[in-house]
Amino acid sequence: MRISEQKIEQIRSSVSIVDIISEFVQLRKRGKNYVGLCPFHNEKTPSFTVNEEKQIYHCFGCHSGGNVYKFLMEYDKISFVEAVQELADKTGIELELEKNISDEQQNELEELYELNNISARYFSDQLLVNNEGEAARKYFEERKLTLKTLRVFGLGYSLPANNSFISFAEEKKLDFNKLITLGLVGRSEKGRLYDRYPGRIIFPIFSPNGRVIAFAGRKLDERTPGGKYINSPETPIYIKGRTLYGLSHAKDEIRKKGMAIIVEGYMDLLALVQNEIKNVVAVSGTAFTEEQVQLLSRYTKNVTLLFDSDTAGINASMRSIEILLGQDFEIKIATLPKGEDPDSFVNNFGKIKFQENLDKAQNFLEYQTAYYESEGMFDDSGKTADAIRELVKPAALIKDELKRSLLIKTIAKKFNLREMLIEAELNKAIKNISTLESTQQRRTNIQQKTELSDAGNKDISTTLINLQTERDLIKLLFEGDVEVIKYIFDNLNFDDFKDERHQEIVKKVSAHFLQKENIEVSLLLDEFQDEKVELYLREILFDKHSISSKWEELLPDSQSEFKLFNYAVEVVNKMKINILENLIQQNLQKLEQAENEEEKFELIKLGNELKNERLNLLKETK
Repeated sequence: MRISEQKIEQIRSSVSIVDIISEFVQLRKRGKNYVGLCPFHNEKTPSFTVNEEKQIYHCFGCHSGGNVYKFLMEYDKISFVEAVQELADKTGIELELEKNISDEQQNELEELYELNNISARYFSDQLLVNNEGEAARKYFEERKLTLKTLRVFGLGYSLPANNSFISFAEEKKLDFNKLITLGLVGRSEKGRLYDRYPGRIIFPIFSPNGRVIAFAGRKLDERTPGGKYINSPETPIYIKGRTLYGLSHAKDEIRKKGMAIIVEGYMDLLALVQNEIKNVVAVSGTAFTEEQVQLLSRYTKNVTLLFDSDTAGINASMRSIEILLGQDFEIKIATLPKGEDPDSFVNNFGKIKFQENLDKAQNFLEYQTAYYESEGMFDDSGKTADAIRELVKPAALIKDELKRSLLIKTIAKKFNLREMLIEAELNKAIKNISTLESTQQRRTNIQQKTELSDAGNKDISTTLINLQTERDLIKLLFEGDVEVIKYIFDNLNFDDFKDERHQEIVKKVSAHFLQKENIEVSLLLDEFQDEKVELYLREILFDKHSISSKWEELLPDSQSEFKLFNYAVEVVNKMKINILENLIQQNLQKLEQAENEEEKFELIKLGNELKNERLNLLKETK
């Protein structure tokens, strides 16, 4: 399928990249940019930056970046066409797809999605149709799951015979290398292919937009080799820590009710949904991650944790509280009677009793206080002080000062202490967090400063001063108006830029400017074939590389086109001076090698002309 360039640009220009990314990432304004924790790698200090004016994003940690389409493609693991379609749906712009035979070939991601889809249908058929699926059907019947639930969530079964799925794949002529990538098939050290899920019930895992991205297989028979669960490995379309089981089915109900229930396991979720409790997602065997919280924040900022009442469940709740508070969530924690989990409770006592229990959910302070009390931490003054410090720590993660202040009052009143004491402990906790973040930021800065300047060519005339001047000129091409851009191109040639990356960037900008008479950064980035150059340009635009201190005077508050034009004249002159100094050095080398007086005379004359020209430019630049 092909979409016209005009339609792509119409859709892109009708949305704000800040608004779109804010659905996935909590962004805060910092200067002219917005910053937040990167959704593409784990980090404690925000390095993910979005520029609304240029409609691009860039992460200084993992180097991800691009325009709004690139973000959706990378975050949701979808194709370009799907990203355009998603934004078209948001904006209400009708999308017309032009068919083109050469474009009918699916890209690699699409092939992986299709293989998962075919496999999910196969597993479902083995459960619902094949006589050999009786054991799995009986298991689900004992767990009180209906046929409707099995169909809605695509549950399946992998037959016990080791080669059942492989035989199916051979019959359908599926790509075994891709099946291995997806974790549906394994290969032994001797090269033998084997099914990865024989004798297991299958839980397909869906992306937020409803595509099968992975599988989990639970064994029915304890004699089956391997652990209780076997999960898909991480693949180009699946990252475990960024997936919430059931979200594609629950997202509309979560939005409608304004809150989400978070449970641990697949069966917990299925039992609740079957009992008409649909605003529920499961972390499915992984510790609750910041990426999952960011994903959930797209739909709500209110959650109720409902984990098992055993030690593992309590520890999971404690960890989740900290992560959720750090992302500005409102949190409640529901508890179940000892020995119960959401699956057993709702099946034993019904929806009404379950809802009554949910209504009794505690806020995080009440929950943690009750836990510390059950652990005997309030039995003596030493333990009580430790418990209070533990209660204060999560409060340090709350960014809203009013909420923090109210929490201080609550803790002080509960333990009959002066607010000043609690506030002092809170400040210590905040300081500890700030110190940790500052240390991590310093490490990042040191790493960036110690990176070697990969200049892109080996011309010894390219000095750090030259590079900074060239970078300033590139920056001006994107910050200045039409007059600034024209002035730079009228006074310099492509080969005046000694760094090969700079040459490529300037050539692309020139062609783009001639075609559109302005520079659309978010479109221009897509024109680079070399990903390293595209990344390097993003780093210049987001000021990673050394830029003249002059920018601090010009941007962002005091920027004016007059100032930028004057600065452009200054930098162009500086570039010309650099060029002249190189020519003077080359001329001196030739003079040393000259063999006759006539040649020496001409070289001396040329050298004086170059020096005079340089002197005039130096006077203009001052």
